[in-house]
Amino acid sequence: MSYLLVGLGGALGAMGRHGIGQLIMRMGMVGFPYATLFVNVVGSFVIGIIVGYLAKNTPEWGQSARLLLATGFCGGFTTFSAFSLDAITLYERGQLMLAAGYVSISVILSIAALLGALALMRGLAL
Repeated sequence: MSYLLVGLGGALGAMGRHGIGQLIMRMGMVGFPYATLFVNVVGSFVIGIIVGYLAKNTPEWGQSARLLLATGFCGGFTTFSAFSLDAITLYERGQLMLAAGYVSISVILSIAALLGALALMRGLAL
């Protein structure tokens, strides 16, 4: 059941992200990744609302709601929301250096991995 909840939420989140991207393009907002910025910020806000609510109220359906909405929907909408939640969780646990390291390493290694993959694929001349 957990996979179904995550899959359903992820599909809805991905469709939402695609829809926002299409809307922003139709508005003529090009030349800057406005859609990505928007979904990253909104997704981070939404996951904060979900996790904060569930942590405060802990309803019996909380685990299912977390899987559907936080892991699924927000994860499909933007993985940046999960990244933001992980960083803040470390920060709130008082692990400031670990949080800063996590943010720095995640950004640097992710960009490096993308650059490496592009270089690899361009070198293969598919």
